[in-house]
Amino acid sequence: MNLYALLITIAIAFLITVLLSPIFIPFLRRLKFGQSIREEGPKSHVKKTGTPTMGGIMIVFSIVITSLIMASKYSQSISYELWLLIFVLVGYGLLGFLDDFIKVALKRNLGLTSKQKMLGQVVIALVFYVILRMNNFDTYVQVPGTDIQWDLGFGYALLIIFMLVGTSNAVNLTDGLDGLLAGTAAIAFGAFGILAWSGFPQNEVTIFALSTVGALLGFLIFNAHPAKVFMGDTGSLALGGSLAAIAILTKLEIILIIIGGVFVIETLSVIIQVISFKTTGKRVFKMSPLHHHYELMGWSEWRVVTTFWLVGLLFAALGVYIEVWFT
Repeated sequence: MNLYALLITIAIAFLITVLLSPIFIPFLRRLKFGQSIREEGPKSHVKKTGTPTMGGIMIVFSIVITSLIMASKYSQSISYELWLLIFVLVGYGLLGFLDDFIKVALKRNLGLTSKQKMLGQVVIALVFYVILRMNNFDTYVQVPGTDIQWDLGFGYALLIIFMLVGTSNAVNLTDGLDGLLAGTAAIAFGAFGILAWSGFPQNEVTIFALSTVGALLGFLIFNAHPAKVFMGDTGSLALGGSLAAIAILTKLEIILIIIGGVFVIETLSVIIQVISFKTTGKRVFKMSPLHHHYELMGWSEWRVVTTFWLVGLLFAALGVYIEVWFT
């Protein structure tokens, strides 16, 4: 694939989302699929109550359509890797949709129980692993920039479960401010798109990653502060699972920790907060995840979001640099 094809991929996904949003957002509003704001959240978020959610449906739709169009154009047949990525995207998206639907339509603010959500995430991850092994996918993990490898054997199944479940939940935690996740995720998928394209090219993984970038940039037009629509768990779980799946298919499992640095930090802030409060009764942060801490420090929502975008860009650049320079 040449650079022109990559730009076309981003553009198609971008346009699908931009053209679909003015139709889909009013539809969500008519269905009264509005966001309910947690009472324990920042008081400034109360005004967001009722903003249409489940916009992740548009993101998923745009990614799938663009990926299939571009893969059909540049490949003789669509590979199992692309079908796997679509499976994870749609599977985690459906799981998030159920969670969102229970919250907004059935008025159960917590959605699926943690056990139900975890079970769904693990089942999808196991199916992903089984299909990989059916296609003789390697079970080793390599340290970036070195020749050090470890063949995990069956332990690779545990790694896949940990990566898909962990990343989907980490990305979900980051979805707390207008445009925060759409921007940071676009940066992370863009980094993996570059890595999948360079070195040992994986055209269809590249297409999927850049389709996601385009869809997210299109969604960001309507999701940036003040947001006209939220992606909901439908979008955040789908994006998190897909990001981990791309890292696995490109054999960049460890690099995911760097490129997804913002998601790692957000998750660690929650873990630290919970452990500190349960052991000492004191909170390390004013509120977790970390983006709320800065809000309560007096930062504007836009300042928090753009700062996190910048940090995400630095992490992505570092990940790409390590993989390209030292390999």
